[in-house]
Amino acid sequence: MAVDGHAHVIMPEATREAGRESWRPRVYWEGGYQVVEKGGRQIRSAVHEFVHIETILGFQEARGIGRTLLCPWVPLLGYELEGEEGLRACRAQNDALAQLVESHPGRVAALGAVPLQVPDLAARELEALMAGARLRGVEVAASVRGVALGDDRFLPFWETAEAAGALVFIHPTTRGFDLPALGGYYMWNTVGNPLETTITAAQMVMAGVMERYPRIKVLLAHGGGALMCVRGRLRHSHSFQPDARSRLRGSPDASLRRFYYDTVTHDADLLRSLVEYVGADHVLLGSDYPFDMGVSDPVGAVRELGLSADAEAAILGGNAARLLGEEETVRRG
Repeated sequence: MAVDGHAHVIMPEATREAGRESWRPRVYWEGGYQVVEKGGRQIRSAVHEFVHIETILGFQEARGIGRTLLCPWVPLLGYELEGEEGLRACRAQNDALAQLVESHPGRVAALGAVPLQVPDLAARELEALMAGARLRGVEVAASVRGVALGDDRFLPFWETAEAAGALVFIHPTTRGFDLPALGGYYMWNTVGNPLETTITAAQMVMAGVMERYPRIKVLLAHGGGALMCVRGRLRHSHSFQPDARSRLRGSPDASLRRFYYDTVTHDADLLRSLVEYVGADHVLLGSDYPFDMGVSDPVGAVRELGLSADAEAAILGGNAARLLGEEETVRRG
């Protein structure tokens, strides 16, 4: 069974129709896009159904995907909210996602949300989610109020994530750091999104987070951004530069290979190189559904690489099943 490890959903319980809180978006179709309106901003990059689960699963099944790991639309992680309000927003989505998983056994798994703007609170909420076996982990943005995830303030969260066996999916904020240089030509998405992932993952490596928590399960969106391009520079700086060596004891390569990476690269040569570098056991199928920058045929993109049967099977579903503790479910599929 193919498992899509990178797909987004906006639960009906999180929309403006379900409540009037400021964090809730209005979602509607217009001109071939499913428009998401939040905070005075309209997002028009969703080209497929974002809310209704049966339509989503029908789309996935038509593309050879039998099980989908769903996670929230990133702006609904609620980092702009204060602690308790942020926690309520996360719980509204987590409860809805847990019910969705329960009502679609064998078809849906889900990652929830935690208020990472208050790391201790986020750690407690993650622990509760995992203890109840309601969800398989959480999605987090690449930065929280401008702070990348390798910062020491997030260590309680990472410690809990490792201890709980949670899968943590790191996804760009989709704002590209609001850099003026990324304002045109859709570069806030094409360049800004992978740039965010690259920076936060590189910081986690060089700050020693991946070394300190070697059993942590962290999945990076979009093939890890530009990490494959800067790995040599990280390695070289660590060989001589005191600041680069201040926290990380081992090679940056060892930490880079502890991450898991999705297949959303839009480049067969890059994806093949990624598999060669980190190993087929650390790459997961992804589509980035329902966005215009998603992969229309994610299963086909993996099959065209010409990998061994075992490597292909691992990427298409085996790795996701192992990380989610669902090997038997995927085998039955």
